[in-house]
Amino acid sequence: MSRCLLKDMMQADAMKISRRRSIGVLGMGLLSVAGERIFGAESKSARVDTHLHCFAGDNDPRFPYHAKAPYRPARPATPEHLLRCMDGAGVDRAIVVHPEPYQDDHRYLRYCLERGKGRLKGTCLFFADRDGALAQLEELARSEAIVAARVHAYAPGRLPPFDSPALRNYWAKATDLGLAIQLHFEPRYATLLEPLIREFRETRVIIDHLGRPFQGTPEEHETVISWARYPNTVMKLSAIPKRRSYPHRDIRPVIRRLFSEYGSERFIYGGGFGSEATPSSYRAAFDQAQDLIGFLSVSDQQKVLGENADILFGWRSRS
Repeated sequence: MSRCLLKDMMQADAMKISRRRSIGVLGMGLLSVAGERIFGAESKSARVDTHLHCFAGDNDPRFPYHAKAPYRPARPATPEHLLRCMDGAGVDRAIVVHPEPYQDDHRYLRYCLERGKGRLKGTCLFFADRDGALAQLEELARSEAIVAARVHAYAPGRLPPFDSPALRNYWAKATDLGLAIQLHFEPRYATLLEPLIREFRETRVIIDHLGRPFQGTPEEHETVISWARYPNTVMKLSAIPKRRSYPHRDIRPVIRRLFSEYGSERFIYGGGFGSEATPSSYRAAFDQAQDLIGFLSVSDQQKVLGENADILFGWRSRS
C-alpha cells in the first residue's frame, strides 16, 4: 500500500470519529517537533509511558485482590508514587493498564485515574464470556478515562472464548464505545485473533510487548509481524526481553524487523514503573528504550517515546 493511499485512508477514518476521546479509528500522522535532543531542555517532545500497572498491595482492605487472581504483588505501586516518579523523570502522561490480580474489579483503577487528574488514562480488563461483562465495560468506559479494553490470550486456563460469539461481541462493544483493543497474548494464539483484527478494520489494535517474540516459535511470531499489513494495528515496545534472561536471545534484530514492517508512526513505548521505581530508574528505562531505537532518526524516536501516544490516546490532536 502506498504512503499516499494510506494517508487518504487514515484521513477518511478520522472523519468517522463520533466521540471526543475515541481512539478506535484515530490515525497517527507525521508530527513536527522542535529541538534536536529527545528529552533535553530545548526539546518540546512529550514523554508518555503507555504500559504500567498499579497495585494497592496486600495490606489495603479497600482494594483487595480478586479470588481468582493469578498472582498477588505484596508491595504497593500506587498512583501517588507513580506521579512522583513521573515528575522526577520528566514523564508527562501515562496509561495505567488494569492488571489481572484485580480481574474485572476496577475500583483501584478508578482510584488511580482520579489521582491522576488528567495525566493518567486507563486500559480496562473484562472477560467476554462472563455474565454482565458488556454492561460493565460500557459503564466504566462512559464514566472514566478509559482508552482500551484488554484481551488476554496467555497460557491455557487464561484464554478468551475463541470458539463462541462472546469474544466478537466484546470486540464489537469496545468498538462502539470508541475504545481500542489491547492484545496480550502468546504468539501461538495469533492466528485465532487475526479474524477479528481483519473484521474490525476501523478498531485500533494495540499489540502488547512486541507480541511476545521469545514466547513462541519464530514461525508463530511471523504471524504477528504480518499484522503490519492491517493499518489499524499498533506495536508496543514494552516488556523488552533482556539477553541475560532465558532464552538469551538478542531482541535488537526483532525490534529492527518490526520497525521495518510497522514503521515508527505505529509504535508506542511503555515501561519502567513498579513498586521499586525511582525517578532516576524511570528515566533510565526511557533512555534504554531510546538506545534500542537509536537506528531511527531523532524525529522518529520522539514519536515512539511519546508523541504517537499523545495523539493515539487523545491528549493531543494531530499537527
